[in-house]
Amino acid sequence: MQLVVLIKQTFDTEEKIELANGAVAEDGVKFIMNPYDEYALEEALRLREAHGGSVTVVSCGTDRATETLRTALAMGADEAVLIAQDGLPDDGSAVAAVLATAVRELKPDLVLAGLFAVDRGAGSIALQVAERLGLPSASAVLKLSVEDGGGAAGGQAASRASWGGGDGRIAVAERDTEWGVETVAIPLPALITAQQGLNEPRYPSLPGIMKAKRKPLRQLGAAELGLDAAALAPRTERASLLPPPARAAGRKLSGAPAEQAEQLAELLQREAKLF
Repeated sequence: MQLVVLIKQTFDTEEKIELANGAVAEDGVKFIMNPYDEYALEEALRLREAHGGSVTVVSCGTDRATETLRTALAMGADEAVLIAQDGLPDDGSAVAAVLATAVRELKPDLVLAGLFAVDRGAGSIALQVAERLGLPSASAVLKLSVEDGGGAAGGQAASRASWGGGDGRIAVAERDTEWGVETVAIPLPALITAQQGLNEPRYPSLPGIMKAKRKPLRQLGAAELGLDAAALAPRTERASLLPPPARAAGRKLSGAPAEQAEQLAELLQREAKLF
């Protein structure tokens, strides 16, 4: 199987986020692989171990993102591609456009990504990539297997993805939904986003770290992908970035239990406006 994993470098989840001049301050901040993308990468590595093939990780970011891609290579990915974010608008649609173009050239059987990135939490870019490539998708996946689809499903997938592929196989996925776990089967090629709990990501081993230094890591500019200005035109605009309001001090209710309950109900109605 030819597997592609979309990776993003994000703030360490333990970092204290501070704003400076209307932007997130990055000085002295530790960056890591987006935790949800770790689940996607681990699942891709397990699928390669079960079915053979290769795993390519793709990211759109600054030169600093090479550190995260090297981590992915040390975990076991075969090669990496970094698309320079310099010059791109601060917009998810533009990022999805360059990622989709890069993925199309790789002609994967399966694309995996995290459910969302912990820095922005939009959870839309991977699904935009699927839409641009005409791939069926399943999001928030908790369990995944690839099975023989008997040929019919493969023909359906080939009619959607321009490169065909899939060899008649299907991805059977258990999805985390608001109404419980849902099981779906989709033809390959397809795109999957990983939910927490899909697996337990491995740590890079010392031999893996040494091998990662020799594995290919290609760096491309958006211009090299042949996208024009219209394809990269922003669809959204961030008006401002503000910290959350300071948490108010707690309030202690006095009186008998019945009086406290009456005060609490009044506060919930008047201030919290819950009913």
